[in-house]
Amino acid sequence: MSPDEHHAIELLCRVPYGRVATSMRALPFLAVARHVVVDGKVVLRMHGGFGYHHACNGSVVAYGADNFGSGDRQLWSVQFTGTAEVVEPTTAELELFGPGPHFVDGVLFDPVYMRIEPQFVTVHTLHGPLDLDRAYQHAL
Repeated sequence: MSPDEHHAIELLCRVPYGRVATSMRALPFLAVARHVVVDGKVVLRMHGGFGYHHACNGSVVAYGADNFGSGDRQLWSVQFTGTAEVVEPTTAELELFGPGPHFVDGVLFDPVYMRIEPQFVTVHTLHGPLDLDRAYQHAL
C-alpha cells in the first residue's frame, strides 16, 4: 500500500460514516453507509431495505468520507473506488461496527454489508481561510 493510501485509510478511520456512489437503472445515486477498515479493505454497513446494495454488488463504486462540519480548521476528503461485494461480516467486523440505528426513514433498520477492495484512492485537503465560523446562509 502506498503512503497516500495509508494516509487515506488513516483519515477514513477518523469518521464513522460516508457515502457510497454508483448508478441504479442508469441514474447516479448516493447512499449513506457506516464503514470500518479491515486489512486495507473498506467494509460498509448500510440499510438493505432500499435495495441499493443490489446495484452495488459486483459493480464499481466510489466511497467517500470527509470531516466537513467537524469544526476542524483543516478539512479533508477521501475517496475509494473499487468493486463492491456483498459479504457476511465476521464477528470481529460486527464488533467494529457497533450497534446500528434502530430506524431508517421510519423503517426498522435492516443491515447489509459490502466489502470494497480499493483500486483507486484519492485524498484532498483544504487549507487557508475557510470561514468556518460563519453561519450558514441560504438565499430563497
